[in-house]
Amino acid sequence: QVQLVESGGGSVQAGGSLRLSCAASGYADSRNCMGWFRQAPGKEREGVASMNLGGGSIYYADSVKGRFTITQDNGKNTVYLHMHSLRPADTALYFCALSESRCTSGSWGSGRIFRYWGQGTQVSVSS
Repeated sequence: QVQLVESGGGSVQAGGSLRLSCAASGYADSRNCMGWFRQAPGKEREGVASMNLGGGSIYYADSVKGRFTITQDNGKNTVYLHMHSLRPADTALYFCALSESRCTSGSWGSGRIFRYWGQGTQVSVSS
């Protein structure tokens, strides 16, 4: 059974940094894609970043390019989202998700290809 557990959220001031972690278990297929998504109150879910596991393509939303980085620790089956220069607009509940297929530039952002989802971790950025 696939499980995704996020951690690392918190409250920071604008300009600060956080690192989110997504610990994954129960899968063994290196063709998976892992993604980070966020949803703010009253807003639609937004794709933040995704990575084809095993050294594949990486994609970012325009709103986070140059500020966020997605990385993978193979030994720990963990994917990280390194967030820098945080803004109040980044405030949201952040989810990680796992797809059983590879991500492409046009397929990942909606989240529809991701089958498994974590419970989320809250990020709050104050001005």
